[in-house]
Amino acid sequence: MNGNHCTGSNNSTSNGVNGSALKQRTTVVKNGFHKTNGHHSNGTTTPTTNGLNGHHKTNGHAIKEDTEASRQFQEVFEPTPLLFAVLTYITYGIVTIFGFFRDFLRKHGIEKTLGSRETADMRDFVPLYASFESFYTRNIYARLLDVFNRPICSVPGVLIDLLDRKFSHSGWTCEYTGKIIKNITNLGSYNYLGFAENTGFCAEQTIKTMRKYGVGVCGTRQGVGNLDIHDRLEKCVAKYLGVEAAMVFGMGFATNSMNIPTLVDKGCLILSDELNHASLVLGCRLSGATVKVFKHNDMKDLESKLCNAVVYGQARTRRPWKKILIIVEGIYSMEGSIINLPEVLKLKKKYKAYVFLDEAHSIGALGPTGRGVTEYFGIPPGEIDVMMGTFTKSFGSVGGYIAGSKALVEHLRLKSHSACYATSMSPPIAEQILSSMHIISSTAEGKKRIDQLARNCRLFRQGLKKMGVIVYGNDDSPVVPMMIYQPTKLAAFSREMLNRGFAVVVVGFPATPLVEARARFCLSAGLSEKQIGEALEAIDAVSDTLKLKYSANMLG
Repeated sequence: MNGNHCTGSNNSTSNGVNGSALKQRTTVVKNGFHKTNGHHSNGTTTPTTNGLNGHHKTNGHAIKEDTEASRQFQEVFEPTPLLFAVLTYITYGIVTIFGFFRDFLRKHGIEKTLGSRETADMRDFVPLYASFESFYTRNIYARLLDVFNRPICSVPGVLIDLLDRKFSHSGWTCEYTGKIIKNITNLGSYNYLGFAENTGFCAEQTIKTMRKYGVGVCGTRQGVGNLDIHDRLEKCVAKYLGVEAAMVFGMGFATNSMNIPTLVDKGCLILSDELNHASLVLGCRLSGATVKVFKHNDMKDLESKLCNAVVYGQARTRRPWKKILIIVEGIYSMEGSIINLPEVLKLKKKYKAYVFLDEAHSIGALGPTGRGVTEYFGIPPGEIDVMMGTFTKSFGSVGGYIAGSKALVEHLRLKSHSACYATSMSPPIAEQILSSMHIISSTAEGKKRIDQLARNCRLFRQGLKKMGVIVYGNDDSPVVPMMIYQPTKLAAFSREMLNRGFAVVVVGFPATPLVEARARFCLSAGLSEKQIGEALEAIDAVSDTLKLKYSANMLG
């Protein structure tokens, strides 16, 4: 395979990269950031030309006010019906009471303990297991285990085969029956553009690459694990996104958790959306920076915290923050909402902050050519200081990337823990990304898949809303949460859908608030309109049985 896979590119350029770049003197400081005379200061917001790793910022560059950037949100977040909130709390209360009773029986040897607990000789040591989490696992989660972690024994595409399991001892014992449940329609996969397949162009190119390079690299990027295919992939990603440079990593989670600490440290402030992914949360904690959380997609709350940060500076000393970094996601994987990026960027410019955009779910799935939330709003990629995304969804592969200015990427090559200590991305994995990116950016097939995904999203959401169930999120999001609320109905919904030939993902506490358990559908371009119609019919029937039509009827 040659290096011509990435022929379709975004022609947008980063601010300050062209001939009109500001010529103000800058100095490189720790973490690869460029600083100028426009520091964050207590009570002042002097016009500046601050830039993050080569991105120059000016007050004169307003966000593009066209039809795309002015797009009105169609997001819906109906409040939890009071009746079902009360019933959910009562349900958890009853289960908790029985859980304490069973723990009493276990303590006195009347019932055998199958869960995680401290041994008798460890009682005076620091507990290994968190008491409530262990209690929840023993007495609640174990009863729902059959609806989680279902093993797939086929290509994880639109139709999948599942291994049948039999549970006993309140969910603690699992046995495989040997039976295979065939041709189940997959409604829970991140396979947005249908590239999770074992035939076709991507599979053929991946096999060729495996024969040339093998599978394992057995080295780090800074050691002997930097292959030419990695360099080609990074150039392709940068061209696809319309930025100066990019760096790829072998694990999507680590792309956030291991790289955020290289951008901010003590004396810096992170403003993080309250619904940010666990990888972002972990990266923030590891950085040593001060972290403040703002309400989800609430621009008033974000501006309030930005204003206070600029006016009051750091606690106790009142010194100005070295950097203020706003961290948001393109599409929120549990809510199905899309970040209000135009408003975030207006606040970024107003308060001289930086933006870290996680496009794990939006890259490939949003925008006319799949270039994510920036294209969706018609915003030049150069407006974003740090662009992050993963290859595990739309590209049907593994790993992640960080993209932006050359200064940013060169800094990461030197400082990133993933670059220093993690094994490089497997060559067949890199080839899968190159091949799928080529199809998305340069072929009619790619455009067809993107358009089909958009149609499927609208068709499915409209069907659920007409049905009378409560649906969260944005109309254009491929993530569609359907609210169930009660944990007993959560398990029943998954089992009934499987009986009708559909695999769904259900999510409850602690991944969601206690009273906001839900089914999370993830749509794919591979689904036909017939399959979506059949899925809606099945959901309608199960919703009638379990009384889930909360929007149409107070009693469901």
